[in-house]
Amino acid sequence: MISYKLWDTPVGKMRIGATDAGICLFDFEYRRSIDTIMKRIETLTGDTFADGDHQHFKVLEQQMTEYFTGQRKEFDVPLNLLGTPFQVSVWQGLLQIPYGETRSYKKQSIFLGNEKAIRAVAGANGENGIAIIIPCHRVIGENGSLTGYGGGLQRKKWLLDHERKHSGKTGQAELF
Repeated sequence: MISYKLWDTPVGKMRIGATDAGICLFDFEYRRSIDTIMKRIETLTGDTFADGDHQHFKVLEQQMTEYFTGQRKEFDVPLNLLGTPFQVSVWQGLLQIPYGETRSYKKQSIFLGNEKAIRAVAGANGENGIAIIIPCHRVIGENGSLTGYGGGLQRKKWLLDHERKHSGKTGQAELF
């Protein structure tokens, strides 16, 4: 069984899912592709989502509460990344983008070792089911524009503004 619950956050209700290996889902309740993401997780684990509590939920909720108050910039909650090897490599690459910074899709592709894989990288970003912790919101257009975010561009802007405010970094406002 994959433990599942809904949790209220400053950016809206989030769906949380966990296996004993870690958090496998932390995403917006009404995201367009949430059903596809949840189905992929069920297929890869061989389990189904069922309402229930899990030890990882308490850790996630504590760390996210600290994030939303500006106290936490890095997470150490256990994660269970469930996707293709390529998707997992892209998500692991996203974890390398520092808090308060952004990276273009092109630069992210170069970072991952294949500049020509921009569309594939963008597609894998879109399949990320662990929002905020795996910071796909930090990936922007080459010209600094806010593009493509499963949680919606308003949430992406909110998250980037929040991180900029609490990062102590200046001079990046033009990217947001």
